[in-house]
Amino acid sequence: MTARIIVACGSGVATSQTVASKVQRLLKAEGADAECEAVDIKSLKHYIKNADIYISIVKEDTDWGIPVFNGVCFLTGMGQDAELKKLLAAIDEVNKR
Repeated sequence: MTARIIVACGSGVATSQTVASKVQRLLKAEGADAECEAVDIKSLKHYIKNADIYISIVKEDTDWGIPVFNGVCFLTGMGQDAELKKLLAAIDEVNKR
């Protein structure tokens, strides 16, 4: 199973696209079986239903019932290695199902 990752920001254009592209490159380099898609926050409820993992750019308190990761780490590079390590572990768990 290929893990499905959703990245959301306010508009779904610049920030989420940037993070989704960067995460996809990092995952490819690691050989991880996952697909990353950028969406706007208004559409998140629609897309999250089919997602295995959520990377959030904006802070919110909703419990989506799936692992949530800090997208700002991937945007800035600060704490990226630790967040990527956790993301890879979550992808492995999803793909074992």
